[in-house]
Amino acid sequence: MENKEKYYKALIENDGQLNEIDLGEKMGFNEDETNEIIVQLLSEHKIEYRENKACNYSTMKRGRKKNNSR
Repeated sequence: MENKEKYYKALIENDGQLNEIDLGEKMGFNEDETNEIIVQLLSEHKIEYRENKACNYSTMKRGRKKNNSR
């Protein structure tokens, strides 16, 4: 979904300045479309519910893989 990737990138750039609904509206999505995108991103573990200034969602931190070969 093209809108999902656009919203995800905008969420990263937003860095908590706007809440998630206002960010979606700024991009031309209504509240229902924004919520649908958020649900999809949550299910893909790209974002998590965590307060980040004005926004209730934050991108997941990508941890480095451990080298267990030792």
